[in-house]
Amino acid sequence: MAGTPRKDEISGVETTGHKWDDIEELNNPLPRWWLWVFYASVLWAVVYWIAMPAWPGISDYTKGMLGYSQRNVVQNELAAVKASRAEWDQQILNSSLEEIVKDDTLNQYALAAGKAAFGDNCTGCHGSGAQGGKGYPNLNDDHWLWGGSLEEIHTSIAYGIRSTHEDTRVNDMSAFLRDEILEKAEISDVAEYVMSLSGTATDAQAASRGEELFVDNCVACHSEGGLGNRDLGAPNLADSLWLYGGDKATIIQSIAYGRKGVMPTWEARLDPVTIKALSIYVHALGGGE
Repeated sequence: MAGTPRKDEISGVETTGHKWDDIEELNNPLPRWWLWVFYASVLWAVVYWIAMPAWPGISDYTKGMLGYSQRNVVQNELAAVKASRAEWDQQILNSSLEEIVKDDTLNQYALAAGKAAFGDNCTGCHGSGAQGGKGYPNLNDDHWLWGGSLEEIHTSIAYGIRSTHEDTRVNDMSAFLRDEILEKAEISDVAEYVMSLSGTATDAQAASRGEELFVDNCVACHSEGGLGNRDLGAPNLADSLWLYGGDKATIIQSIAYGRKGVMPTWEARLDPVTIKALSIYVHALGGGE
């Protein structure tokens, strides 16, 4: 309710005359400086709305009188970065992989560019440290399915493995149980023989039976003694490194149903300079040959 303004006895401040439940409102106006700041903020907002992009519309937004666009700023910055790299990229493009590696400055540039490209495109499968995982090769060691030279790595990246590219590398492992080539007991014996190649077999008689089956069905790709064949992407079965796992159950799974891992082709997604830089970076991780 409204009443007559008076001076409050306790605070000495005049009241506004407003009173609710016997509580009176004191007349304490905002400081003058605060009001001026508020008015200036309102004025600044109005000026900003007119000068800069500010209000969304149904299909677009207000452009502002200054025509500023953050998107254009970013595009210009990217264009400037690209222009600064143009000379280096041209040298990468015009040089062979071996020539790039031998040129210290160009090699350092390629390694930096390759590391960035690897982080953007490859870590999802191979891990941030290129350590790989189940079904995804470790790129830090010197065990390669298709070879670890600069050219071989470049081919794998550019064309992929079992990808959609017409020049992709392809060699499918048969599904010996699903395709009714071997029976379950025979596959178990082959698994024991494969385990014996790396010294982990537990049934010598089964391994002996599996050796003959291996010679008849697996040597064509994996070579005698299971040493592998890089021309076919067939892994070495005589070491202790396994892409999918080296326990008997996993080996049986591989033999019974085959393995057909896919690496995409990057030729259509990345430019030739980036693919070269990636090849050099992967080669330099520690496992390149």
